[in-house]
This record gives sequence, structure tokens and C-alpha cells, in this order.
Amino acid sequence: MTPAAASLRDLVRLRAERPEAVAEAAARRKRRPLLRTDDIASDRARPPHPGRLMIIAADHPARGALAVGDRALAMANRFELLERLRLALSRPGVDGVLASADVLDDLLLLGALEDKVVMGSMNRGGLAGAAFELDDRFTGHRPDDLVRHGFDAGKLLLRIDHDDPGSLDTLHTAARTIDAMAAHRLPVFVEPFLCRRVDGRLRNDLGAAAVATSIAIASGLAGTSAYTWLKVPVTEHPDDMAQVMETSTLPAVLLGGEVGDDLDGAYGKWREALRLPTVRGLVVGRSLLYPVDGDVAGAVDTAVSLL
Repeated sequence: MTPAAASLRDLVRLRAERPEAVAEAAARRKRRPLLRTDDIASDRARPPHPGRLMIIAADHPARGALAVGDRALAMANRFELLERLRLALSRPGVDGVLASADVLDDLLLLGALEDKVVMGSMNRGGLAGAAFELDDRFTGHRPDDLVRHGFDAGKLLLRIDHDDPGSLDTLHTAARTIDAMAAHRLPVFVEPFLCRRVDGRLRNDLGAAAVATSIAIASGLAGTSAYTWLKVPVTEHPDDMAQVMETSTLPAVLLGGEVGDDLDGAYGKWREALRLPTVRGLVVGRSLLYPVDGDVAGAVDTAVSLL
């Protein structure tokens, strides 16, 4: 078997000359449990945040969402993104990464996924800004792909517009995908939103009623919820989160989303929401990988400290 690529140049060479190296890297990857709990019977050191998850998200490019702040193509530079991801994944307390297949293949070849939670992004068909954005087909990982590569979980986006009949197709496909993941005993993180078009652009409704409704819908999908997790945003008014999160008993992680220049404000909202009983961690992407001050390590370390 070929060892991990020592550099981005080696990565490009491996991709061209030895495509089988991806499967080889996946097969030898050191795996870990989704959650590391404080096991008093074990000699292992106490996890930095037992029973919690800190996941770095990088599945935006596959949906054509490349902008960060006023940089329209910030995430289009794959080499820069990979360097930022490697730095983020190297920080203490970071549990893993959520990404599309191409990014995960890169990270596998670079040896950056050892002893990490690897979550595959499943539906990337709803391209950002497209007329068919809500037709969010499963163009990414299939459940069988996640099993074949030995990955640890999947994630699906569930956007529902009551004025769009196509949302029923999205619901149906999501439900059957959750069934398939449960059959493999693989956790699936469902990211639900109620949304609507405003001046032709899709907007997620972060009001308390909308978020609670989306959680109720997502929780009831499929023939079992045993392997379903929720990936939820902080509501428009953070004081509403306690009541909203009482909508379901399913474990949940907080979605970072767009935070603009006010990263400190976002930290405060996440800190409060993390105190709720069903909230088990954070899944954050652009705000940590591309912080305003450029300090990726500092942004990630601060987010980890909230856990």
C-alpha cells in the first residue's frame, strides 16, 4: 500500500497515477467511535469533551457555494482549503470533518483522517442560486459508499418550501435514505429548514416556529429514528432555543452557518445552546476555516472551548 501523500504535489500525482490509493487509504484508516465518552474502566485519557462532537464542515463547494463574506470564490481554491482543513483537524478537541467525496478523498490521501469522525455529505444537487435549488437530489455519498469506505456517518440537507410541490419528493427521498442508513447502523445527521423564496432567492426561516416545525418533520421521517441525529441552526432569537429543542428527543448538533463579522456573537449563541440537554456538539465550517482575522487555529480552539 502507498503511504499518505507527503505534500499537495504528491496528492495530485497520486490522483493521476494511482486512483486505487483512495480505497487503500480508506481501508487502512484508523477509526474511532462517533462519541468518545468518559470510560472509567479504561486506561485511556479522558476525552477533552466526553460525549460531545466538534466537526469541521467543508461540503459547501459541491453545491456551488464558494463565497465567504465578500470573497466570492474563497472556497474555490482547493489547495488553500485543504491546508486550512489540515490545520483545523490537527487542533486538540476537533473530532472530525463533514465533506463531499472529493474533499474526503483528498484528506484520505493526505493522511488527515486518522482517528477522526468522517461524515459524508449525501445530497448536493440543490445548487446554490439555481432555479432547481430545492430539488435537492442525492448526488453525493450513498449509504453503500459510506459503508465501503468505512466512514462513520452521513449528512443530508432537508429544505422544505410549502409552496413548492417538489418538496414532497425531497421528503420522500430523505426518508428512504434514513431507512438505508439505519439498515447499515450508520448515524445520519439531518439538517432541516423551512424556507421560501424572496425576490427569487431561497431564504431559510430561522424563526422559532419554523425551526421547531422543521425539527418535528425531520424527527418523524423513515421507519426508525434510532440512528437519526439533527443538525440545527440557532434560532433568530437565541432565547427561543430552549423551547425549540424540546420538540424532539433526538440528539442534535448546532449548525454554524453564516456568522458574518460577528464571530464573538456567534460563540455566545453557541455557548448558550450547548447547555441544552439534547445538544451534543457543533458542526461549523466557513466561520472557522475562513475567520475574519485569518487565525484558523484560534477560531477552532475557541469553538472547542465552548464544549
